[in-house]
Amino acid sequence: MKGQPNRLDIDKQHAFHGTEVDRRKSLKFRLDGRTISGFAGDTVLSAILASGVDMVGEFGGQPIALSGRFSPAITLGQGKAAQTLPMQRTPALDGAEFHTFGGRLRRLRLPALGNRRRSLQQNLDHAAIASPWHDQPPHALITTDVIVVGGGVAGMTAALAAARTGASVMLLEASPLLGGSAGYFGSQEGDETPDQTISQLTAAIIATDAITVVLRSQVLAVHSGRVRAHRVLVDGATVTGEVVDLAAPRIVLATGAIERLPVFPGNRLPRVMTTLEAYLLAERYGVWLGRSAILATVHSAAYRLPMLLTDAGVATHKIADARTDPQSRFIEFSRAYGIMQAGGTIPALAAPAAKGFGLAVTLQLSFDGYAAHAEAPVPTDLLLVCGGWQPDLTLWHMAGGRSRWNAERHRIEPIGVLPQIALAGSAAGHFSKHACLLSGQDAVDRLFGAPRTPVVELTIDPAYETLDAPTPKVPRSETTEQVSYLDAGLNLIQPPDPRPSTKRSWWPFRRSEPTWSLADQPRSLGIVDVAAGVQLGGIPVESAGIVAQERTVASGDLIDAARLALLPDLRPAPPASRVPAYLVGRFGSEPRVWIVAAAEPRILPVGALIFVNSDQTDSRHAIGAVVGHEGDGAIALIGKASPQAGEGLTLRDQGRSVAIRLIEPVTTPLSGAAFSSVPSPA
Repeated sequence: MKGQPNRLDIDKQHAFHGTEVDRRKSLKFRLDGRTISGFAGDTVLSAILASGVDMVGEFGGQPIALSGRFSPAITLGQGKAAQTLPMQRTPALDGAEFHTFGGRLRRLRLPALGNRRRSLQQNLDHAAIASPWHDQPPHALITTDVIVVGGGVAGMTAALAAARTGASVMLLEASPLLGGSAGYFGSQEGDETPDQTISQLTAAIIATDAITVVLRSQVLAVHSGRVRAHRVLVDGATVTGEVVDLAAPRIVLATGAIERLPVFPGNRLPRVMTTLEAYLLAERYGVWLGRSAILATVHSAAYRLPMLLTDAGVATHKIADARTDPQSRFIEFSRAYGIMQAGGTIPALAAPAAKGFGLAVTLQLSFDGYAAHAEAPVPTDLLLVCGGWQPDLTLWHMAGGRSRWNAERHRIEPIGVLPQIALAGSAAGHFSKHACLLSGQDAVDRLFGAPRTPVVELTIDPAYETLDAPTPKVPRSETTEQVSYLDAGLNLIQPPDPRPSTKRSWWPFRRSEPTWSLADQPRSLGIVDVAAGVQLGGIPVESAGIVAQERTVASGDLIDAARLALLPDLRPAPPASRVPAYLVGRFGSEPRVWIVAAAEPRILPVGALIFVNSDQTDSRHAIGAVVGHEGDGAIALIGKASPQAGEGLTLRDQGRSVAIRLIEPVTTPLSGAAFSSVPSPA
């Protein structure tokens, strides 16, 4: 397979042939003038990765990996009429001409020929990864009785349970198929396999006329009984994208969990990949980067991956587990495969290999999540990492749900209830497949006021199945130029650089280092960014839920009230009289509240920082922040001296400058006494 160096061979039986691709039907398309090979059933992303492209571009002079959570939008065709589409949800089309969105304006000249061939050549310093469909108006309004977001086993069970009440149901799933990530986790002894469960649920859904399944559909927002989603539509040899609004009195959020990225230098380099994404690429599309791997994990189910890889002809050099003496049936199975294991060990550094496309990975013994006693670097094609799991509460927070930090599980978990919305599965905090299945039924029972059965976890005694360790975190050393990131998503937020000042502590002119606060980041935050910030001390434990709710709403993820003439009640409710706790004292002792609006029709993201002009980007120079919405405008806290109505300012949204203006002040000034008593992360 000359044109697809990262496609696994099928000369022997293994689990990674690629269930979604038909290797008898090859195809080719062009991306930015480059020919990409693939098979029928590929997505644009899986075909690109199979063809040897594994890098988006550079950020701060360092390469950033291409992944399902970090990939640029593409257009089919050119010009203003060209459709913008997500490459991870768009099927590969034979003969199509794709272009990366804005790519011609950001193309780099990478010094190494090999890097040019493996990169999409996006200059990430000047523009964030964009999702243009976030700003598109809705194409249609669709009404139904129940909306289920997420097509894993919990969402599928919820859809079937809702249909049994006689309700009409819409089941929305972002990927091209149902089932979610259940296959990754395997099954407990005596239980049916995830594949069997998924097949049975899928057959039942197909046989139920009351359920409408919408695949390749990403939900952008949830609010007041309404959902906005972007869906990719496939009609023969054509593919289009559209934004739709859906209305239902009952909504189930079965959004799953996000795999956390261990924090260590080099954790976003090409060939560093989270285990779930690697598993899904291999299982669905037969795509694997290289022929050797190292696994670094805090979770037992990840041990299944090296065993499956061995069957597929991929060697695993070592499994590094942050837990000192982990116990699990999966660990015992992997020992039978003869795979080397190292307990109490975490990744400390990943750097590009001296030759080829691989990595040089340094492992270290860990103590309380921090590293000590480095080993010699080990060459490998791929570093697989699993830092544990964070329930995906983005839509829950957007709808007004609350959460808090669970110190025992090292993650943010939901608390409380919402009248029209119920959580199910991993998003609700459940672990086992058994509990996820029960929780789908339970979510529907709660929404319909039916008698409820307790959701019981079928857990194994910790003596036989060791609990997850905290997500590893390793500070950047003085000897490496590699940087680390809090998460594998869009935000590219780095932890503080702990390297000490070169001046002695008693030196009178020694510059004091600013205190790092994640709340000061000039962009919205992902839920995993917030979880990592808690572990790194950038957010106090007691403030985790508040910061998560206020800062995890990105601009594109909000429903644009200015465009919703059909849905007037979709507008977010006015905020409470207090200002979020993370902004206490942030903009002086007597900030004022103003109504602000963007120069062009769009909604402004809660938590976004405001600057005097577009030349300023340092969060320490911000003079305000958006704290809520009112009608077609936004409510902002402004700490600028003598602000005037009509005055122009700049808001930073995911690295981009947005022109805004002050409309009118809210009459009552706010002072420190009016703020919440919850401590500020700053």
